[in-house]
Formats: sequence, structure tokens, C-alpha cells
Amino acid sequence: MYAQGGYGQAPPQQQQYNAGYQQQQQYAPQQQQQQQPQYGQQQMTEQPQQAQQTQQQQEVVTQAAPTDQGKPQPIYVDTQHDDMVHDAQLDYYGTKLATSSSDRTVKIYDVSGNSYAPNATLTGHSGPIYQLSWSHPKYGTLLASASFDGSVLIHREARQGEWILVKAFVGLHESSVNSVQFAPHEYGLVCAAGSSDGRVSVLTHGGESNGDDEWTVEYLNDTPLGVNAVSWAPYGVGKETTGGGGEGEEEEDDEQCQPLPPRLVTGGSDNGIRMWTKNPSTGIWEQSVVESGDAQHKDWVRDVACAPSIVPGMSVIASCSEDKTVIIWKQGGDDDATAAAADDEKKWSPKVLNTFDDPVWRVSWSITGNILAVSSGDANVTLWKEELDGVWSLVNQVEDTTGGAQGE
Repeated sequence: MYAQGGYGQAPPQQQQYNAGYQQQQQYAPQQQQQQQPQYGQQQMTEQPQQAQQTQQQQEVVTQAAPTDQGKPQPIYVDTQHDDMVHDAQLDYYGTKLATSSSDRTVKIYDVSGNSYAPNATLTGHSGPIYQLSWSHPKYGTLLASASFDGSVLIHREARQGEWILVKAFVGLHESSVNSVQFAPHEYGLVCAAGSSDGRVSVLTHGGESNGDDEWTVEYLNDTPLGVNAVSWAPYGVGKETTGGGGEGEEEEDDEQCQPLPPRLVTGGSDNGIRMWTKNPSTGIWEQSVVESGDAQHKDWVRDVACAPSIVPGMSVIASCSEDKTVIIWKQGGDDDATAAAADDEKKWSPKVLNTFDDPVWRVSWSITGNILAVSSGDANVTLWKEELDGVWSLVNQVEDTTGGAQGE
């Protein structure tokens, strides 16, 4: 399955169509609104005789022919969407798949083994839906959706197959909302959304246990050219040194583990990557730029993904761009003076993973953080792994079995 619970990967055929579609329409609000027809829930199913090209656009995952090795095969899901599929996300347990489309709907499927069954079709957006995000099950079955209409909607499954709209952030941004992601559950029920208006909105739920069922919204001014992607850094702990020793005793430094503050990474149309850190003392979000003279993107950053924490004290970010490259950024993790410095004083060390033949649209880490999936405009999904010598090597490639031609 190539849609991951964190930052899901749509299969190669869908990525191919995404590339052409988003380049033409993602940042043309007037043109987009004029061209979009209205769709209803009655269009959840389509006639079998539908044109082959449309069917290829709708397929997210398909059952490939079994192999002699007996390896697990991908599941192909005919989503029955009436337009381009922009995102596919599995929930925390991998038992529910959500897909979003330019037909302004979200479709949800129950996944079990090698089979799937339709669960529900969610409506409410007035524009294409670009990205989805599942919350941690601690907060129930919640799904956030980001749309071209400038809004973020949060739905919850009350009963099997019955979904209710729990919060509608209508008019949250002045332009298209391109990315949305829930924060690690340790920080509470928090969600971030990045928009073409250059801002990032942080949506925080007060907590029903505290008697506060309201949401608060904070805005971060990121880049005036527009934000294309957001990704939360994993929850972690750091060491804080405090003075020790009592009266008449030698003072010794005691190291205590303290939770790291929430950190949010963004990728923008100014070719830059930024990290926002919430100051634990003031509660103010502070910005730092992820950059290096050794390597940097030369075109729009399409996606960023923070890797799960593997090495204590090390932060790892993957970024992809219209410049056809994927860069791995690392910070900390060494036992030298640099690693002992504060996070905002550390330098980022970049490494170009690969230069592809076409723009790269999505990157997604495996749950163990050692394999990176890359989805590019050449209709391929490739899997990469870092060797012991620090070199990234191609370990697998998902072929385009639907046979779609580029440029359609």
C-alpha cells in the first residue's frame, strides 16, 4: 500500500495527472472556479462503460498480478471520483483510506487485507481538495481536508459509515489551502494548514476534558509567495542542564530530559524551507530558515516531510521541488560542540538524494524512518534507503501498471 498514514503517496498514475493539473490550475482561482462543475453524492458510482482515460485518472491503487516470490502486492482502488485525485491517506491503523479530488469530494474506504469497501463520501468544499490528514486515534476518527476554496473542514466518524462535520474553518485563508497536517498527539489536538496567501494557520482545540470545546487559530507569516507544504517534526525530548548540589557540597550539573517544543516545517514558492518553533516560555512561534550553501532548491518546494525520530538529538527533513531534486537535510546527532549547541544555532547539513527527470511532487517516510518514498512527474514512485556510508540508494520502484501516457 503506497498511501501512508503520515504523509501518503498517491500511485504513479495519479501523480502524473496531479502534476499537469496543479501546475495549470492550483494558483489560478478565477479560472478554476469557472471550470468546476457541481457534484453531488449521487455520483459516487459510475457506469462501467466510462472512458478509459477517466478511469485511469480515478485509480489510486490496483491489485497487481501475483508473483512467484509471494511478496505482498499493492491494492488498486477504483475511487469513482469524477476528476483528478490529489491525495490518498491511510489512517493510523491502516484500516481506512481517504482520497480527495478536484470533484470537491472526499471518499473513504474500509481496507482489510487485500480488499476494500466504500465507507462514505464527504462533501462541503466548494473547490478542489488538495490534501487530507488523519488525527491520532486518541482523539477519535477525525479527518481534516484542505481545499482550493481557502477552507479546512474536520469530519468525525460517529458510527461506522456515518460522518459528521465537527468544525468548518470557512474563509480560513484568503487563497488556496495547499497542505494540512495534524500535529503529534502529545501536543494535543492541533492542526496546521499552509496557504498560497503566504500564511500558515495553527488550529488548536481547547480540549473537552477542560470544558473547552472551542478552537483557536494562530497565523504565521511564512512567505508572501505562498506555502505549498507543512510537516510537523516528531515529538521528542531534549536534555536541559541545571545546577545541582546542596549547601556545602560541590555543585554539579544535572541533566534532565525535557519535552521539545512543537516544531513545524514549511516549504514555499520562494524555493525556501523554514522551521517554526513554539517558544515554551512566551508561547510565540519563532522562525528559522533551513538552508546551506552546499545545496538548495532552485524552484518551488512542493513538499517537505519530517522523518520519525531515530537518532536522539538528530532532525531529518526531506524536501522535493520543481527543480527535479530531492534534498535530505540533517541537523544535530553528533557528539561534538555543534551538537551541544541550541537547536537554533545548529547548522543544517544537506545532501541531494537524486536528480529526477521530472518535477518531484511528494515525499513520504516509512514509519521506521529509514526508507523514503518519492513520487515524481514521470509517473513513478521510487523507494530510497540510506546506506551505512551515507549514500542513498534506490531499493525499489513502483511501475505504472495502468499504462497511461505522459502529458494526458
